Amino acid sequence: MRKACNKWGKSILALLIVLAACSSPDQQTGAPTQNQDVRVRYTARRVVLPDLPQRGRILDRYDSVLVDTRPQFLLKLPRRPPLDTLALGQLLGWDSVTVRRRIADALPYTEAPAGYPVQLTLTAAEAERVRRDSAAWPKLILSKRQQRVYTTAAGAHVLGYKSNEAQAFFRQAQRYRRGRFYRLRNGGVETYYNGLLNGHRGYLHPLVDAKGKQHGTWAKDTAFQQGQDLHLTIDVKLQAYAEKLLGGRKGYLVALDPRTGEILAFVSAPVYPATTITAPDQAGVRAKLLEHEDMPLLNRPAMLANPPGSVFKLVNAAVALQMGAISPTTAFRCDQSLVSCVHDHPRTKSLTAGLKYSCNPYFYQVMRDLVNRTPDSLAQDSARARHINLDHWRRYARSFGLDSVLGTDMSREAPGFLPTPAYYDKARRTRSWTYRSIYSLSIGQGEINLTGLQMANMAAIIANRGWYFTPHLVRGIGKGGPLHRFRVKHHTLIDSVHLAALVPGMVAVMQRGGTADASSLADVGITVAGKTGTVENDEGDDHAAFVGFAPANNPKIAVAVYIENAGFGATAAAPCAVLVMEKYLRGSIAPKRKRWEARIQRRARSEE
Repeated sequence: MRKACNKWGKSILALLIVLAACSSPDQQTGAPTQNQDVRVRYTARRVVLPDLPQRGRILDRYDSVLVDTRPQFLLKLPRRPPLDTLALGQLLGWDSVTVRRRIADALPYTEAPAGYPVQLTLTAAEAERVRRDSAAWPKLILSKRQQRVYTTAAGAHVLGYKSNEAQAFFRQAQRYRRGRFYRLRNGGVETYYNGLLNGHRGYLHPLVDAKGKQHGTWAKDTAFQQGQDLHLTIDVKLQAYAEKLLGGRKGYLVALDPRTGEILAFVSAPVYPATTITAPDQAGVRAKLLEHEDMPLLNRPAMLANPPGSVFKLVNAAVALQMGAISPTTAFRCDQSLVSCVHDHPRTKSLTAGLKYSCNPYFYQVMRDLVNRTPDSLAQDSARARHINLDHWRRYARSFGLDSVLGTDMSREAPGFLPTPAYYDKARRTRSWTYRSIYSLSIGQGEINLTGLQMANMAAIIANRGWYFTPHLVRGIGKGGPLHRFRVKHHTLIDSVHLAALVPGMVAVMQRGGTADASSLADVGITVAGKTGTVENDEGDDHAAFVGFAPANNPKIAVAVYIENAGFGATAAAPCAVLVMEKYLRGSIAPKRKRWEARIQRRARSEE
């Protein structure tokens, strides 16, 4: 018995020695292993293969290169003044105004001391001019390095940045407004897909004896992997066009293909050039972005959840149809003693008319009938009935991807909010709250909060009559497709027939007498289905909202627009949305809307 114990003890000891030798794979030389029967000492090694993977490129949906790793030339100016800016401009081929502006953009704060070290980014041609005249400018230092280079100014929030190239920005951000930056941080696809873009080096894991002879391996070898290219869903021309429409205004625009969930354009405004975060000579521009009261660094479509206003009437109507509270032919009087109606319109004899005129009293009564429905079994307990009905409403609404993170390929995304019965129990300090105390839900106000991604996805769901693919920014990785989860079809809890019942009303919105009839594309043969929204704002002008898709019977694009403090959705948000639809579907804007387009772009520029 004692011999058996000794035998087992020796075996366990030998096993522990082997494990200890292999427990530090990152070390070049590990502890020797020892075999109990054959007295041989092996050393675990980790050999790094010499090849370095090249970081993948980022391309748009039509394979235009947007981001690549290329040589970048930097010119370091002398620390000690004075600097002859006129002569420097002549050297580089710049005028004196450009020289002063470029230097100002490079300074991290406006009161930087004279001689503060400045680096300017040069083109290859400008760098060559400096080399030729280097003898005349001995204090200028020209260097070259590999850097991520952006070929477009558009899509800053989509493209993002490589983390190690954004360290100067991180340090600046920590100094400005303390920790506020961390709520704004958005690395885009560069950060989200960093591992795939980077690739990885190859590693061998041999076991060698004292003479350097290999005896197998102690771990599986790692194959060299080149960085993968990312093929985005973004149409860079459409993205740039949409950014011109919003410019310096506060808001967002999200356009996606409802058939695939591919995001065609993703604008967070105010906009700024994509290269700003990582460019060595943009410290001054970054400082202005960090201090700007409109928070341009905030990724609005993904991170800013707001009341959606009247566009949410679409969801309420769909849920009411599903729960049997109304039918497509239900009529309600425009009773403004219930809630004000800003539109002067004929009697709302059906759901289609209610949507066409966006009648607030109509949808007040739709939601009232939904919440106050009292089955015979609950006839004596109306409070409990309201709790159950509101809970059902929320369950159906959540199936649109609301009140939850959609799971798109962005580093951060807000879930939005839909109130629960328990929320109102606590907020109203009673379980016996009435519909009148929560009626703001009927017009998309109050406690409801949606993100831009959710609003665009809501439009896509109606376009598809009840299903969606998760919105995403990358359609292909290397030679493959998108991540698997973006190929999974999701279905709402609303029957397709009820979602189809919304479309005639949405089409009527864009026709004569509808709230957005001025934004019709009928003149170019495109039938748009849409819904306007004007979001009440106690702190200033109302916010403008719009969701829609086109063509109505064969949707290829769904758009959500939200412009803060812009007033009516029909006059501010709808025009931007239909211009993007027309640009995508036709490739150009009809002459009829050219003046309209120019006016919107002028206003966008004036607010930058």
